Amino acid sequence: MGLRMLMGKLLNLVPQGRNSLPVNQKRTIKESTVSFLKTSCLLALGVLLLETGAKAERVVVPAQGSIPQKVDLTAVEVTAMLQELEGLIGRFESALLAAEAANGDLDFSLSTTIEKILAEQSTETTKELSASASSNPQSTNPTLVQARRGLQNFRDAIAKKDFPRARQEWTQTRRLLWDNYPLDRKLAQPEIRAIWLDRGTIVRARSEKDLAKLFDQLAAAGFNTVFFETVNASYPIYPSTVAPEQNPLVRGWDPLAAAVKLAHEREMELHAWVWIFAAANQRHNLLLNQPVDYLGPVLEANPDWANLDQRGRAFHPDTKKAFFDPANPEVQRYLISLLEEIASKYKVDGIQFDYIRYPFQDPNVNQTHGYSMVARQQFHQKTGVDPATIRLRDRNLWREWTDFRTQQVDRFVASASKKLRQQNPDLILSAAVFPILRPDRIRKIQQHWETWAEQGHVDLIVPMTYALDTDSLQQLTQPVVSVSDRTRSLIVPGIRLLQLPDVVAVDQIQLLRDLPVGGYALFAAENLNENLHDIFRLTQGPEADTNPEPVPYRQPLKTAANRYQTLLREWGFLLENNQLNMQEPALSQWSRQAEELSVLLESVAEEPSKSNVSKAQSLLSSFRSRFPKWMRDYGTEKPYQVQVWDNRLQTIEKLLRMDN
Repeated sequence: MGLRMLMGKLLNLVPQGRNSLPVNQKRTIKESTVSFLKTSCLLALGVLLLETGAKAERVVVPAQGSIPQKVDLTAVEVTAMLQELEGLIGRFESALLAAEAANGDLDFSLSTTIEKILAEQSTETTKELSASASSNPQSTNPTLVQARRGLQNFRDAIAKKDFPRARQEWTQTRRLLWDNYPLDRKLAQPEIRAIWLDRGTIVRARSEKDLAKLFDQLAAAGFNTVFFETVNASYPIYPSTVAPEQNPLVRGWDPLAAAVKLAHEREMELHAWVWIFAAANQRHNLLLNQPVDYLGPVLEANPDWANLDQRGRAFHPDTKKAFFDPANPEVQRYLISLLEEIASKYKVDGIQFDYIRYPFQDPNVNQTHGYSMVARQQFHQKTGVDPATIRLRDRNLWREWTDFRTQQVDRFVASASKKLRQQNPDLILSAAVFPILRPDRIRKIQQHWETWAEQGHVDLIVPMTYALDTDSLQQLTQPVVSVSDRTRSLIVPGIRLLQLPDVVAVDQIQLLRDLPVGGYALFAAENLNENLHDIFRLTQGPEADTNPEPVPYRQPLKTAANRYQTLLREWGFLLENNQLNMQEPALSQWSRQAEELSVLLESVAEEPSKSNVSKAQSLLSSFRSRFPKWMRDYGTEKPYQVQVWDNRLQTIEKLLRMDN
C-alpha cells in the first residue's frame, strides 16, 4: 500500500463532527486521535524515507501544513489547520513576551510589585480597572489582535462551510504572524545553541584564516557549541597516527587544531563530530576520484571488518554507504583508539557519535545487515544457530538476532564512554540519533539510545528531528522529550535548514524554546544564510560588556538560576501591565514561593552544595505541584503560555538533577 493511500485510510478513521477546540488544556477524543494518527503518519513517512536512504540519511519530513486544494475540508483537515494556527499564535505570543520582558526597563521583585497592585486595589476605581484588566488579560499587540480575529473568522467560515474563505483566513493569518515575529530584539534564554560544521564547508575554507571568518559569524550569531565534522567515511580531517589517511582535500593543514583554537578564542565549545560505524561512501569516492566501490582506507586494508548484508554485500544498495561491523572486537578497538587520539591530541570539549548504529534494514524484504563471519561465529557460539539461516518468521530466533546486534552498539557506546571519561572527565559526549519510535528503530537500525541516556553514557541526545513545518517537528520531538524525564541526558533536537524558509526556521526554534529541552542544533553551517545570521545576531547574539551566558551541559546550576530569572521577568512584565489574571490569596502565595525559590536557586548557583541543591529541588517540586492551580484563571485564556512556563520549570528541575 502506498504511503499516501495509507495516510488517507488512517485519517478517514477519525469521526466527523464539530471541530472547535476547548479553551483549556484537555484534549478531546477526536484531537487525541488526530494527534496519534498524525504522529503515526509522520513516523511512517520517516521510516519510508529512511528505507530509501533519502537526503543522505538525514531524513526531512515533508511539510504537513500545505493548504488542501479540493473544495471541501474534512473534519481532520480542519482540526489540523486549527491546531497549526493556534500553535503558531501561541509561539508568536511566547516569543513576543520573551522579547518584551528581556528588553524592558524592569527592575522589580514580585512581592513589591504585588504589594503595589494590592495597594492600588484599595480604591473602588482601581478595583474596577483591575477587575476589567484581569477579566480580559489579552495583549494589545496589534498583530495578535488581528491574528485572533483571523482565527475566529476561520472558525466562523468553517461553521458556515465556507471553505474558500476559511482557506483565505488561515493563509492570511499565518502569513501575518510569520511576517511580524519579534526578530529585532534579544529574546533567547541560556540554552544550547549548536550547529553542525560540515566537511564541505571546512574543505572550502582552505585555511585557518578563512575558517576564522566563519567562526566570527557563528560567535556573532550566538552559537555556543560547534559539532565539527572530524571523521567522515573513515577519513579524519586532521593528520592521524591511528587512521591510515587524512582527508586528501585538506592535506597541508590541520582544520581540527585551527577549529579548537578559533572556538576557544570566541568562548565557544568545539565538539568533534565523528562517523562511527559508517566506513565508506560511494558519493564521497566520486569527490576523491576513487573507484565507486572503493571501501575506504580502513576497510580496504581490513575487508573482514565490513558489515555485510545477507547477500554478502558491503555497500547498502540505497544509501551507497558501507559500514564497520560493530560485533568485531578489532573494529571496536580501532574506533576507540581513534576517539582517544582525538581527545588526547586536541583540546576538544566534546565528541559526538554519529552513525552509531547498523545500516538501515527492512526485514520484510530480506534486506538486513550484520552477517560478517565474526558476527556469525559469535552468534553461533551463543545460540548454536547461524544467523544467516534465520528468517523473520522465526520470531524468537529473530528477536535474539536483533538483540545481539543491538547489544554490539550498546557495548561500544559503554566502552567508548568509559575510556573517554577516564581520559578526560570533563569531556561532553553526545549522540546524533533517529527520533523514530523505539520498536521500529531497534528492528531497522539497532539503535537503542534510551539505554545510553539512562545509563549515563552520553550527556546529550541530539535527535535528527528534521521537518519542513513546525507542527511536524513537534510531533517528532514529543516522544523524545518524554524519554528525557527519566535520564540526566539533555535533549537537543535538530533542525535542518536546507529548503526550510527562514521564518519557519525561526518558528521551529521558538517551538523548541517552549518545550522542556536543553536547546537546539542546526544542520548545517553550509545552509546558514545571511538573513538567518542577521536574525540570530539580534535575537540570540552576545551582548557587549556582559558575561557569557552559561551553557546548560557545562554549568547546569547557573543555567537553572538564569532561566528562572527569565521566568520572573516575564511574570513581572505581565503583572506591571495588568495582564496576569490571578486573584488573592493565590497571588500572594505564588509570589512568596516564587521569590523564595529565586533566592534558593541563586544560592545554589553560587554555592552548589548537595544540601542547597536538595533544598532547591524540594521547593521547585512543591512550586510545580501548585503552579497549575495558581495559574488556573490565566490558563483559561492562555493555556499555551502556562504550559510553556511549566515546561521551563521542568527543564530547571532537569538541570538541578544533572549536578548530582
